Amino acid sequence: MANQFQQAMRLMRSHDPQTQEDGFHQLRPHVARHLDELITEFNHETAHGLRCWLLELIGEAQSEQALPVLIEHLHGDNESLRSWAVRGLELLDTKPARRQLYQARATGLIP
Repeated sequence: MANQFQQAMRLMRSHDPQTQEDGFHQLRPHVARHLDELITEFNHETAHGLRCWLLELIGEAQSEQALPVLIEHLHGDNESLRSWAVRGLELLDTKPARRQLYQARATGLIP
């Protein structure tokens, strides 16, 4: 399984846009199994576009384990990452996730 994850990450880091998309879609159905690895990659990644994709995948895992990462970027300065954090929290749809979204809306952080 780790091999599958590493292969998808190599594809996502390619310079060819179609190869990047292939890697993203190869990994997408398996995000729950690779959540720890996704979070690690996200925390070490510097390329903005790839960070957005990784946060999108983290949110799609719909796991409580993703909550701290999603909350951190809900309150971050980067609007792109914030929008993926919002989407991830909406998908998670737990009481803590909904509370974070409510508070962010109440304070005007998100619409």
